[in-house]
Amino acid sequence: MRKRTRWFPLVLAYGGLFLCPSLSFGSGFALYEAGARSSALANTVVARADDLSAIFYNPAGLTQLPGLQVMGGLNAYFPRTEIVTHTGPVATRNLMETNGFISPHFYTSYQVSNRVSLGLGIFSPFGLGTKFASGWPGNINNIQTFIQTVTINPTIALKATDYLSFGAGIDIMYFSLDMKRVLPLPLIGPQEVAINGHTWGLGFNLGLLFTPLDYLSVGLSYRSQVKQKVDGASYFHPVNGLDAAVSGSVILPDMICSGIMVRPFKNLSVEAGLIWTHWGLFKRIDFKFDNPLGVLSEQKDWHDTWRAQLGVEYKLREWLDLRAGYAFENEPMPNQYADYLVPTAGHRHNFSLGTGFHWQAWTLDLAYTFILLPDKTVNNSQSIGVLPSDFQGRRAQLLSVSLSYKF
Repeated sequence: MRKRTRWFPLVLAYGGLFLCPSLSFGSGFALYEAGARSSALANTVVARADDLSAIFYNPAGLTQLPGLQVMGGLNAYFPRTEIVTHTGPVATRNLMETNGFISPHFYTSYQVSNRVSLGLGIFSPFGLGTKFASGWPGNINNIQTFIQTVTINPTIALKATDYLSFGAGIDIMYFSLDMKRVLPLPLIGPQEVAINGHTWGLGFNLGLLFTPLDYLSVGLSYRSQVKQKVDGASYFHPVNGLDAAVSGSVILPDMICSGIMVRPFKNLSVEAGLIWTHWGLFKRIDFKFDNPLGVLSEQKDWHDTWRAQLGVEYKLREWLDLRAGYAFENEPMPNQYADYLVPTAGHRHNFSLGTGFHWQAWTLDLAYTFILLPDKTVNNSQSIGVLPSDFQGRRAQLLSVSLSYKF
């Protein structure tokens, strides 16, 4: 399985970066960061949609980009999570084992005519990386889970009038899952199982951009759900006679992004927006083992989430832009089925700063985001292997860089 996928990241020009574990910092395990400028603006680029990250946020915005342009960059995540588990009177502090996680992005666009633009984006819309020591108290629920996605998104944008543009694209998504946990099996005792699988899925995205005035624009976009049917293998320890093929499926949620941008002054723009993510699709996880275990099924019952965001950009000099943003979002995981797959927090705050440097045809964008998740206590989760737990000190830092060139 691994040999079959070695060619894939090479084709994408970023080597193994696209298949490195990425830690989720959007609601659930969505990744909303698709460029350094957008990250600095808390992703309020749905109504702006005036750089190449429009392919991700609002493809209609490609009609604003002249000629041939390219952009490439990286997001580097540095997370921290501590879980205090309670077994009777014994409290155990467990620090999630983490390193830096990288999520790359690449975009290009070409203006065919005054009315038609073409684009191609490569990015990671979903990702998850959690890892604990193999003997920690919650190992029945999770030892490690890595989810990686890569979307290839060819896009077209049409300028219907001087004020109204539409965009559409196809999402070709690669999905990979690596999971490890302990199964308390009767008769033969606890077994550590590792599950590896991958698959491809198809979806689409749509966008609309309305600019009735020089100082006002409205954007709306939709990215469809993608159903992934995963086939892979499972490996058991110490009884490796249980090793078998395994299959399952997951629906990655659709999302709607909206924004309103105003320019109170020539060099100042402000955008406010909302992102709705359809996490209500994530009802359960089912794994079908090709051995006597049969089907392993777990209830999730996540709920839909909202993200409210605000971003400000000021052009201080012709060569220098200053940016800042804030976003508030809720978490999809209910307390009833809280687990260690995505350590829960209820909601999160995102604070971001950044800058853009322009030199001739080049643009270098830099961003820093601090993500704060309040402490939370879960005492009565019905998820398998989840103990009474305090989720503490959960925070993350995100560094983003993008480099663009206009031919």
